[in-house]
Order: sequence, then structure tokens, then C-alpha cells
Amino acid sequence: MPGDAIIELCGVTKVYPLPAGDVVALDRVSMTIGNGEFVAIMGPSGSGKTTLLNQLGCLDRPTSGDLFINDRNTREMNDRELTSLRLNTIGYIFQRFNLLPLLSAYENVEFPYLMKHRRPDSSGRVGELLAQVGIDRTMATHKPPELSGGQQQRVAIARALVNDPQILLCDEPTGNLDSVTGQQIMEMLTDLNRKGRTIVIVTHDPGVARYAQRIITVRDGRVA
Repeated sequence: MPGDAIIELCGVTKVYPLPAGDVVALDRVSMTIGNGEFVAIMGPSGSGKTTLLNQLGCLDRPTSGDLFINDRNTREMNDRELTSLRLNTIGYIFQRFNLLPLLSAYENVEFPYLMKHRRPDSSGRVGELLAQVGIDRTMATHKPPELSGGQQQRVAIARALVNDPQILLCDEPTGNLDSVTGQQIMEMLTDLNRKGRTIVIVTHDPGVARYAQRIITVRDGRVA
């Protein structure tokens, strides 16, 4: 069962200044996500879902309000501390995979490990993770353009897990996949959650949201 809060937002607002006028993407959002919880964020296009996920992942700073991760206020962290938080505590899985096209599948998974440890993986962790998500040794030598969408998403999941993050943030992770592959990816995420990982997934698909323990609906930048 989910434990104490691992993520807490307190009155988070995000405003984007534009020539035609300011756009309020998030409007005083307050919410809590428990350690080990599986949460789906839903809402219409333009409602603020991805902006909210970017806040949770510390990819963007709020205009006002506070975001706590493991009881630490991210607004009080400097850039080095935020980089460390993103590298060690948070894993990201994106709809478009965001793999580096010139690197092999193995090298893509190893990349965050290199950034954290400043040395190649000698423990076998990269290979083990690829095997766990169904990417064999031959496939691991291929570059992303040589892989199917489902294979690329599996590589992206292995990459997100390589530094053993507490939190997995997923932005429409099945959006570019066929229904069978999408179901396999969701079952993989559900299994990771059973093993204690906190998962937050942005989706427009009610079928995907059903895998979550709780659904948070966002409308016009507010939690409904």
C-alpha cells in the first residue's frame, strides 16, 4: 500500500508570459502523491497535464508555490541539487521515447548511468535491465531507428530504471504504440509499481488510466 507522501505540491502556479498575454498553465495546484502509489493524470488537451508532469519532474520551476520531493522543497535547491535529484530520484518515460538516434540501445540505457557514476557500467546492470524488458543482446546493438516503436519504448523504460529511481514519470507512454504492445508496456509498469516504485502517468486513454490506483483530473490548469 502507498506510504507517506513522496511528492507534495502546495499552491503551484506556472505562468508563461507571451506577447498576446500571460498564459496560466497551472493555477494554484495542491496535491499529494504517496510513496509507492500509481497515479494517472487525465484531462482534455491543453488542460495543463504535461506542464504538471514537468513540474513533478523538476524540468521546470514553478512561478509560485512549492514542490516537495521526499520532504525537500525543490524551490530551495540550486541547479546542481536539482540535477542530482533528476538523475537519482526520478526516471522519465516519454511518448516519443526521446532516445539518442546515434547511440545503440545499450548505449542509450547506459547514458544516465555514465552521467551519475562517471564510468561505464561494469556491473552488468544495463544488460540485465534490457533483458528484463525483452531486449536481447543482438537487439541491444541496434540504434533506435532500427527498432520498432514497442522496442524503443522498452529501451526507454530500461533507461529510466538504470539509476534505480524512486519515481517514474510517464508522459503518454503508450500513445505511439499498437494496443497489444501498449498493454504489455502497462503491465510492465504495473509490475514495477508492485515492487514499490511510485508511478505517475499522464494519459488521455481511460483504458490506460484503469491501471492506476487513483486518477487526478486536470482542467484549465486546476485539479478538478
